[in-house]
Amino acid sequence: MAAPRFWREIMNRYNLIGTKCGNCNKIMFPPRYICPHCRRMGKLEPFKLSRRGKIVTYSIVRVGAGGLEEQVPYVLAIVELDDGPRLTTQIADCNPEEVKIDDEVELAFRRLGEDGKDGVIYYGFKFKRINKSQVAQL
Repeated sequence: MAAPRFWREIMNRYNLIGTKCGNCNKIMFPPRYICPHCRRMGKLEPFKLSRRGKIVTYSIVRVGAGGLEEQVPYVLAIVELDDGPRLTTQIADCNPEEVKIDDEVELAFRRLGEDGKDGVIYYGFKFKRINKSQVAQL
């Protein structure tokens, strides 16, 4: 990836940014230029999304796609954020057999890869389960 593009996208790389429609107040992820709900254009503003949500559904991947073979088994889930948008993400730092629907999760940034041997290291978002004891303390 070219350096100008890397720096241009840095805000979205280290934050979970969606858009909020100024007309119908719907919150969307990924960011959009046209609201799919009211079809308005130009009233969409960047919106920092909640870092918490819950698992709506999931699957345990036992045969990894290219580049993910070393991570199997891993959990791929649809997470509904507290703000409302749903996104597909990997659930990290867990035993895949212990994951359940409605588990509470929170955003976690993880290393995804690097551009060549001496290149830029890429980070991205995954989610991790919240222990029930952690929730009780909050």
